[in-house]
Amino acid sequence: MDLMDRIEESSATPKYLQVVNAIISDIEAGVLKRGHRIPSINETSEMYYLSRDTIEKAYKVLRKRGVISSVKGKGCYISNTFASDKIRVLLLFNKLSAYKKTIYYAILKSLGEDAVVDLHIHHFDGKICESLITDNIGRYDYFVIMPHFYHNAELALRSIKNIPQEKLLLLDKNIESYTGNCAAIYQDFEHDIRTALQSGQDLLQKYERIVLVYPKDVLYPVEIVKGFRCFCREAAFEHIVVSSMCDVQLKPKTVYITLEESDLAEVIKKSRAQQMRLGKDIGVISYNDTPLKTILDSGITVISTDHEKMGETAAHLMRHKLRDKIHNPFTLIRRNSL
Repeated sequence: MDLMDRIEESSATPKYLQVVNAIISDIEAGVLKRGHRIPSINETSEMYYLSRDTIEKAYKVLRKRGVISSVKGKGCYISNTFASDKIRVLLLFNKLSAYKKTIYYAILKSLGEDAVVDLHIHHFDGKICESLITDNIGRYDYFVIMPHFYHNAELALRSIKNIPQEKLLLLDKNIESYTGNCAAIYQDFEHDIRTALQSGQDLLQKYERIVLVYPKDVLYPVEIVKGFRCFCREAAFEHIVVSSMCDVQLKPKTVYITLEESDLAEVIKKSRAQQMRLGKDIGVISYNDTPLKTILDSGITVISTDHEKMGETAAHLMRHKLRDKIHNPFTLIRRNSL
């Protein structure tokens, strides 16, 4: 194990992580054999003129990752069970929903047995994300992060910048202020809703106004509202944004766009009470597709990204160590409610 030529003083990667990466690289190259003893913390520190704290932190990461194990009174050994050929992935999602589960299972299916995937939720809080990154910085080959933050965003960005670029994959949303060369699969929320509605203008033209139901108590990207308003201005549609359908009286020749399924249910319930037919008297568009929407009321029109495709693409980029930035497909799926 020779670290002298592989520790770069000017590197953005902390020294202890450079030590971790060097040891794993030597295992993969066959320089270090499974079951063989490696120098102790003190021995390594003295041998390579590195601080004891640096080596201690590196060995701690290697133990947590299962690369090395300690035998009392004998020293540290390369673990016989360490599977260096498996991709270790940490997924940091903002929330767990039906759509997020689709992405998660698509990643699991696409990577198969070649990967170990751990899922954590940061709940839109940059402080939680920072803690998860800091605690796991040397344990994973990839950090797949959904950067939707509404609290302590600056803490999350600072910690994301500490992740080596080749190990970072931004999912669902880009970070404009991040200048590193990492992989990304993203939605362009403002552009996506605008172009999806444009593609359905032949159906929308029989209506006079559009209502977007954008809930206050559930966190959605504000770019959705921007894109919606931009489309309505360009297409000369009367439009309004409301936070809930509870107090809204349905009006004929109106299209209702719902983000939450509870608001979709409220529209359908009121349409039945007021004897208004979907796709005739009023139009309904739901955000994000689900199997239920294909059959509900003879089919609910949706605007949706392809969540399964997002997961499959993420797995492809990780498997082939690519750093492409890819806009995930987003379309209007036409059904009878419009």
